[in-house]
Amino acid sequence: MGDLTSKSWIIAKGLMFAVIVILAGVGTILDEDPWRRTLLLITCLWAACRWYYFLFHVLERYVGIGGRYTGLIDLLQRLWRRRS
Repeated sequence: MGDLTSKSWIIAKGLMFAVIVILAGVGTILDEDPWRRTLLLITCLWAACRWYYFLFHVLERYVGIGGRYTGLIDLLQRLWRRRS
């Protein structure tokens, strides 16, 4: 399998990590079984780390957002300016 080069698929992959974080986080809160809760917490932490890497490295290097940004609000402002 080759490297992922399509910008739209790279963004879709990042959004999937965000969905995993949300679902695993909600599952951690709602689940009563301690073993399953631990597995969900580990999954949530793994996906959150991957999403953070996506936001602050992959978008800058491979998608080409343009320059460094200081946080999520700065990133959203740049994306909004790009659309208009």
